[in-house]
Parts: sequence; C-alpha cells; structure tokens
Amino acid sequence: MANLTTVDFALRLAAGVGCGALIGVERQWRARMAGLRTNALVAVGATLFVLYSEVVGDPGSPTRVASYVVSGIGFLGGGVILREGGGVRGLNTAATLWCSAAVGVLAASGRFDLCLLGTAVVIAVHLLLRPAGRLIDRVPQRDPDNEGVRATVHLVCDRADETHVRALLSQALSTDELAPTGLRVRRDGEDTARLQATVSLDGDPARGLEQLIARLSLEPGVRDLHWHLDAPSLDTERETAPA
Repeated sequence: MANLTTVDFALRLAAGVGCGALIGVERQWRARMAGLRTNALVAVGATLFVLYSEVVGDPGSPTRVASYVVSGIGFLGGGVILREGGGVRGLNTAATLWCSAAVGVLAASGRFDLCLLGTAVVIAVHLLLRPAGRLIDRVPQRDPDNEGVRATVHLVCDRADETHVRALLSQALSTDELAPTGLRVRRDGEDTARLQATVSLDGDPARGLEQLIARLSLEPGVRDLHWHLDAPSLDTERETAPA
C-alpha cells in the first residue's frame, strides 16, 4: 500500500472536484452542453482513477492510468461533437472536458498549485480568447478557392412590381461578398418581367446568395427566384419558391 492517508485522499479529491467545478461554472454560464456537473464529474473521475493507482502502490501505475484517462475522455468528448449543416459544434466543449480531466490528474498528484494554475488557464482561454476570436472573424478574408467564382440569379416577377423588385435586387447584391457584374431585363408581354443578374463572389457563395434569396422571396410580386454557379467545377443550383 502506498503511503496515502485518507486525509490526503480527501484533499486531492476535493481539489479535483473544486477545479472541475470552476471550469464548469463558465460553461454553465454560457449554456453549453457540458456544464457545471459534467466538468466536475470528469475531473472527479480522473482524480479517482489516478488516486486508486497510487493506493495500490505501483510506482509506474499513476502514469499509465493517466494515459488511459486521456484516451477515455476522448470517447466522452466525441459524444458532444455534433455536425450541424456544413459546420461542427461542440469542439470547444469536448476540449474543455479534456482539460477538466487533466486538472483532475494534477489534483491527484498532490500539486495543488499546478492544479489551480491549470484551472486558471482554462478559464482564461474561454474568457479572454473568445473576444479575440470574434475580432478575427470580423476581418474580411479572401478565399483563393472561391476567387473568380461567378453566379447568375434568375428572377421572375409581376410587371407592375418590376421597378421595385429591380431596386431591391440591386441593393441586395451590393454587399461585401457579392459584386454585381451585369443585369438583364426581359419583359414577357404585360404580365411578367424576367431579371437575370450576374455576380462575382469572394466568400462562401451559398451563404451570400441564400440570404439574398430569402430576402427577395418575401416580396409578393416575385413568382420565381433561383440561382446557379457559373463555375464549371461548382455545378450547383438552388431554388426557392416565393411564399
């Protein structure tokens, strides 16, 4: 048996649950999937596993158990990662659970100073780097893969609403991501008018054009509205039926 008293065991366990709870408070405040209890339990579990390995008295056992804890938390973190549309959610939550387990391992080692330092760093990353990340996201970036991509927007509307719809179309195309390069109007008798606008896209084509489609499809005079990419390698067409 290792020379680990019940008091030492309780102190290290308390440090693990306390630091895990501190990390969980920030997650709970942000209304994330893994909040106060989840992070506290992850830290407690990691602490208990490493403490058990010390209790059995094998000098190399704590290191091996710590490596198993890392692998186990990987499976737990994978359960909170969700695919949503074209993006992924839960990566920050999974990484936080991983860090909570690491804090628990430090608590089990008895280095309370390192345990508190690790907890402070995890919380600081969430509180301080979040605004920095949002600031970076606001800086316009040019994607070389999307540069030079052209798209065509086709719109059919009532002849009486042609002037109003054409003004809305021109205004909607004048954004940071869309650069209009041409506009054609064809009038079919006295009932309808067909507008065809070509644009150059610098960013994500689906995001910019879908916002345009959603805006114009609300106009009562619009009968048909769709777009397609002119790039040969991106033969994609989206259609939206106006309400």
